[in-house]
Amino acid sequence: MKFLLVEDNQELAHAVSSRMSLDGHVVDHAGNLEDAIAFSETGEYDLILLDIMLPDGDGRSFLKRHRAGQKDTPVIVLTARSQVSDRISILDLGADDYVTKPFDHAELQARCRAVLRRQAGKAQTVQVLGDVTFDPVAGHLKVGETQVDLRNRELRLLELLIGAPGQIFSKQKLVDRLFSYDEDVSENAVEVYIGRLRKHLERSNLRITTLRGLGYRLDHD
Repeated sequence: MKFLLVEDNQELAHAVSSRMSLDGHVVDHAGNLEDAIAFSETGEYDLILLDIMLPDGDGRSFLKRHRAGQKDTPVIVLTARSQVSDRISILDLGADDYVTKPFDHAELQARCRAVLRRQAGKAQTVQVLGDVTFDPVAGHLKVGETQVDLRNRELRLLELLIGAPGQIFSKQKLVDRLFSYDEDVSENAVEVYIGRLRKHLERSNLRITTLRGLGYRLDHD
């Protein structure tokens, strides 16, 4: 999945980004309010991790703007404020959850998973389509009874496709979702990962269909 991290502390931002990347997520980092607004208005994210105290403003103004724009991207606030009244005001503004600094990275990861499950309306993350069973959190793919090992990009690509079977994803859309803003990649990279994923699914009743000039779609026989 693709996250937007809004955090001005470079050391903390690097630590969070690195941990999320190890889980296979793509992370764009904004160190101030202006960049956060620019990222959110031009990109598409599954989750936003938002610091409150930013060098050019208050993260709560970003949260207000985000919700006023009818955007339902879940937001977890990272805050050093521990007063109950502060936490209540953050939730009332539209935050989905909060984590108090300093925090344990394992806790943050768990809260991210919980919020994403709620956003999807699911109590469990495991997805079953045809003879394929996919657990994006554990990184497990089973075709029939056969366990298949996926690399991070392959895993996130399957997560996108299996989450919306029948939907067409353009190459540019997949580039935007699979890679961070700082990564210099071409649309040809998508073809590579599509090819790898097709090999993993070749013995299943799922197939990735190429629609010339449009993109790719996951179909179920």
